[in-house]
Amino acid sequence: MTANLIVDLAKHEQIKCDLRLKGSSLAKLSRDIGRSISSVSTVSQGYRRSDYVQKAIAEKLGTTPEALWPERYG
Repeated sequence: MTANLIVDLAKHEQIKCDLRLKGSSLAKLSRDIGRSISSVSTVSQGYRRSDYVQKAIAEKLGTTPEALWPERYG
């Protein structure tokens, strides 16, 4: 999906911080799910969408993709 992409670097930084607080990181998550760090980062930043990556990030943070990125699901 390339329509309606919203780049939000502040949210990306918050996600990285929240992952660190949970003892993880985007790099560790990328290894855990078998995706490249650049792929996971571009999804977190909003440059690209991936339901699989969004779900993995949200699950690691104890939430849902819809709650984490409401603008992507509205």
